[in-house]
Amino acid sequence: MHTSEAAEKIRSGALDNTFITLYGADAVTAQRARYDKAITSFVNQFGDGDVQILSVPGRSEVGGNHTDHNHGRVLACAVDLDIIAVAGKTDAPTIRILSEGFALDEVDTGALSPSADEQYTSKALIRGVTARAKALGYAVGGLKAYTTSSVLKGSGLSSSAAFEVMCSNLLSHLYNEGTIDAVTMAKVGQYAEREFFGKPCGLMDQTACAVGGLICIDFADPENPVIEKVDVDFRQSGYTLCIVDTAGNHADLNDDYASIQSEMKAVAALLGHTVLRECAERDFYDRLPEIRKKLGDRAALRAVHFFGDDQRVLKEVDALRTQNFASFLDLVAKSGRSSFQCLQNAYSIQEPRQQGLPLALALSEKLLDGKGAWRVHGGGFAGTIQAFVPNALVDAYALEMNRVFGARACYRLLVRPTGATRVL
Repeated sequence: MHTSEAAEKIRSGALDNTFITLYGADAVTAQRARYDKAITSFVNQFGDGDVQILSVPGRSEVGGNHTDHNHGRVLACAVDLDIIAVAGKTDAPTIRILSEGFALDEVDTGALSPSADEQYTSKALIRGVTARAKALGYAVGGLKAYTTSSVLKGSGLSSSAAFEVMCSNLLSHLYNEGTIDAVTMAKVGQYAEREFFGKPCGLMDQTACAVGGLICIDFADPENPVIEKVDVDFRQSGYTLCIVDTAGNHADLNDDYASIQSEMKAVAALLGHTVLRECAERDFYDRLPEIRKKLGDRAALRAVHFFGDDQRVLKEVDALRTQNFASFLDLVAKSGRSSFQCLQNAYSIQEPRQQGLPLALALSEKLLDGKGAWRVHGGGFAGTIQAFVPNALVDAYALEMNRVFGARACYRLLVRPTGATRVL
């Protein structure tokens, strides 16, 4: 569709029903303006032409903190904050992506090997996704795209995973007639992040972004994760899902993130396995004195967290399906305590003066006074907490969190039913 025709469809309201599905009825006017501006920005950078418009949501982890990389279970949902792209094919074999607020990235589709100079950059993710898609037999080629994201970088809502999945989504719709399925997009994104970007990661973030909805993911076989949709409308529960961005700096935290995975796997290796999911919990506790001596207390505690949170996911799913929201909230709170006390990802020991997450958790406990639930969100160490806040308290909660951590620190989120998609 030509850029001018796409802009007219948006302005006329032809996409309003789609916007309601993706963002909620209250957001239609804002999304019309956002998409229209994205098309204008594309034209300003690349000129008029035929385009497609794509969307990939951010995600919120609801249960299973740092369990995926040891083949555990997670409960996650797509949210109404997303990255959108206006994109078209080009004859030149170069992928050019201009993301709002960043410099233009250009990747030659004929040069798809990892580069040490590109580690920790968006260019590495583009190159890695393209390389993996090509290796899997999918068509790749030149394209031009303008992207804009409401999944703020460092917000704990997986802006990097959303971008990785968007790169696959672009290749899927521009070159493969939309045939790259959601799970494959997730795996391709994980590959790019690990092998090209340089960050060890599980598969939860990418899967939640790609699939959409509220989903339980079992990574016992990470090549073939078992995904179950959990039908629940949090808006009917009387609570609002909030994410509070403490504006912590994620720079230089890769070693902190990597240590969780490596210590869990070290415990598994001592027990004769590769990952903790393969280990018997009873065997772990029987050999706890040996584990402490050989690997240290922190590794042991992180394994304690894994065994507990992996099982809590199943209990959370059961609570939601039986509409026992009080039990669900209790499990969320227990997951949060376990992350803080056992997983120990509330703050980095490299920067003990910076403890935005513990402060946000302490304030949540004070403000909510036992009502609702709150926990470390996502990777941890810096960034965000998650809270389920009673609707009657959400305005006061957001006001205080914004006062302490900055304007718009508190996000009120909706669960988005669709993952990676083509909008137009």
